[in-house]
Amino acid sequence: MESFDYVIIGAGSAGCVLASKLSEDPSISVCVLEAGPRDWHPFIHIPAGFIKTFYNKRINWGYSMEPSEWTGGRSVYAPRGKTLGGSSSINGHIYNRGQRLDYETWAQFGNRGWGYADVLPYFRDMENRIGAADSTYRGQDGPLDVTDIDWTHPLCEAFIAGAETLGIPRNKDYNGAIQEGISYAQRTIQNGRRVSAATAFLRPAKQRRNLTIKTNAHAVSLLFDGKRATGVRYLKGGRGGPGIDISARREVILSGGTYNSPQLLQLSGIGAPELLAKHGIPVRHALPGVGENLKDHYAPRFVARVKNADTINQLAHGIPLAREIAKYLTTRKGILSLSPTLIYCFWHSEPGLATSDLQLTFTPASYKEGVQGQLEDEPGMTVASWQQRPDSRGYVRIQSADPCMPPLIQPNYLAEASDRRVLLAGMKLARRLLQTKPLEPYYDYEDFPGPGVQSDDELLGAAKERGTTTFHPSGTCRMGPAGDALAVVDDQLRVRGVVGLRVVDASIMPTMLSANLNAATLMIGSKGADMILGRPAKEAVVVG
Repeated sequence: MESFDYVIIGAGSAGCVLASKLSEDPSISVCVLEAGPRDWHPFIHIPAGFIKTFYNKRINWGYSMEPSEWTGGRSVYAPRGKTLGGSSSINGHIYNRGQRLDYETWAQFGNRGWGYADVLPYFRDMENRIGAADSTYRGQDGPLDVTDIDWTHPLCEAFIAGAETLGIPRNKDYNGAIQEGISYAQRTIQNGRRVSAATAFLRPAKQRRNLTIKTNAHAVSLLFDGKRATGVRYLKGGRGGPGIDISARREVILSGGTYNSPQLLQLSGIGAPELLAKHGIPVRHALPGVGENLKDHYAPRFVARVKNADTINQLAHGIPLAREIAKYLTTRKGILSLSPTLIYCFWHSEPGLATSDLQLTFTPASYKEGVQGQLEDEPGMTVASWQQRPDSRGYVRIQSADPCMPPLIQPNYLAEASDRRVLLAGMKLARRLLQTKPLEPYYDYEDFPGPGVQSDDELLGAAKERGTTTFHPSGTCRMGPAGDALAVVDDQLRVRGVVGLRVVDASIMPTMLSANLNAATLMIGSKGADMILGRPAKEAVVVG
């Protein structure tokens, strides 16, 4: 049996950071297990390749969520990365930390060391912010390139100008002092290439002799000696492959993500006893919170047809596409170098709120059935809107003791009335943004949900019909103090009641962030590494 000091399960965003940080000490041996292949696929590295990786089962788990009332009985598609870099290798490239209130809430819930002042130095240290940057909030010496969009379009400029007519100000840096306002999105793209967790953190470390990376290694069970985690069993090549055990002398670190981390805990006998008994799994440790507290952002999209301007829909077909390919090959610019979302807007669902609770995005393109996987043929523009901090909670649960069967994922979108109220405000704002004076020369008509949809019930009906995930699941191994009955890990990310086992990924988030989650997941990996190695936390940065 191979033996290492630390075994990391999952080479996603947090796992890549952990592998890099832990292996900095040459006296420590580290092994990373990744169920998918190397990040060799060319569409991973071309930003517009996002559309091609969206359904590619070779590098994408391609999960499906359970139907629910507020999805109109639909099963919503849930892509997750299955390659080095995890979801950072197939995501929409957006860099968005969230707002100060998010992390202050984590600390107020009893999670020591997770307030905004505590996490800010980790964000700064990992960033290489290229562009305008206030050094109080931003870093410019880290391994992760964060850039501004270098492509302009008249629809984008008109959309921002229109937002200003509604009282929404431009914000030069939504990852700086305040989040609210409107601006071009910041992204992890540099010189026309994706900057994933694998390229930024894992690749520079992979030549270290004390770091072993095993791909096509599907972890199926944790190994124990009593209540101490001692290693991992994985299938080489997935289902049908040989089972191989490796041991961890110090710790096993679970970084499989919001869906796969609770699944592996449950398969290993850690979870709600009634769920484990249902599937014939002996209870190793009763921990009812495993898989609970799932939160995600749910977004309906407004689509308008466009006149007097070419949109990405036209540029991505025929001769214009050939020109764009040539442009990308010679300059690394053009539509192939873009993230799928170009404009970000953070605003309030009602007057008087101290911070934003709505997030809206804009792109001069439209997609079939509102899902980003396939462009429409007709020229269009799209505004998506969602509630930043939803109250509805779902769950992730195993469906059987078969480790190769996908988990059951039920997000319970919009189950809480508060979520529906805020979402309605977001949908109404999205419509107003599309109908501002600066966009008037380009706005032809509203294609979806259409001008006939006006009442609250009709708008919620449209959300049922086409609303979808924004790919931000979190919370299924949530962090919390001893009194939290559903907490899975403590504020050092140690699994409660078990020795030598931690969870370090987005599943530990106790509440949803006002953000896309990749930036925060990278931060969790970096902060988690200090905890694992017993290093002092980075000095807190208190800002006004």
